Amino acid sequence: MEFLTHPTILLYLSAYLVGGIPFGYILAKLFAGVDIKRSGSRSIGATNVLRVVGQHDQRLARYLAAATILFDSLKGAAMVLVAKALGYPLSVQWLVGILVVLGHCYSPFLKFEGGKGVATGMGVLLVLLPFETILGIIVWAIVGKLTRISSLASLSGLATVVIASFILHPQLPEVGSHAPLLLLAFIIFYKHLPNIYRLIVGEERRVLG
Repeated sequence: MEFLTHPTILLYLSAYLVGGIPFGYILAKLFAGVDIKRSGSRSIGATNVLRVVGQHDQRLARYLAAATILFDSLKGAAMVLVAKALGYPLSVQWLVGILVVLGHCYSPFLKFEGGKGVATGMGVLLVLLPFETILGIIVWAIVGKLTRISSLASLSGLATVVIASFILHPQLPEVGSHAPLLLLAFIIFYKHLPNIYRLIVGEERRVLG
């Protein structure tokens, strides 16, 4: 039991649990009275909040989707900043970030179902790779505006962050490789596999305006 009380292990567990807080689900249930786990893509992310709540109230849907992005991003950034404030090295900060994203994608509060990890990953990366992430957000905004396809915008932004990191850093500072970034990107990519299939066959829905 001493293992479970070790400060670093407690930090990792906290990261996973905080990541699992389903803000989109909570906000939609609390303010719109709808269960986004039963409608749309059944994801807990902002896109499904926008889609499902928008069927009843488009203005409220936009507010709740924006709040979902904000809170999901904050939980990612906050846990990495906690690790940083506690003096942990970048390798631990990266692992904390990965665990927050895993918690969001496989929430222990929703029978290990969850979202796609984009907003939470953005919060993590804004702390760890701020310049690259800002570039990714710009690309996300441009692709989203042009195509109104959330998944395509998200994957384009993620690819931008990864490519920019490889260009700007031969290796991640203090880590020695890009493995943590690639692992985080893989989790988000994996959660988007159904979207990628629909993009290929031309069936992905447009939701962004």
